[in-house]
Amino acid sequence: MATITKDMTIAQAIAMNQNIIPVLLEIGMHCLGCPSAQAETLEEAAMVHGLDPDDFMERIAAQIGE
Repeated sequence: MATITKDMTIAQAIAMNQNIIPVLLEIGMHCLGCPSAQAETLEEAAMVHGLDPDDFMERIAAQIGE
């Protein structure tokens, strides 16, 4: 299985592994199907939500068992 990276858009990451959805919802990313999800990277989304992108990616990796 391919690895989810912080330069992927939210939509790309969800398409790759829907098991990340709970992590996204926990931090307040409730608009997973909105236009922002189509263009915003996971790194950008983390920063918008006040998170360190690397910490955010660690949470995603833990959720999906990477």
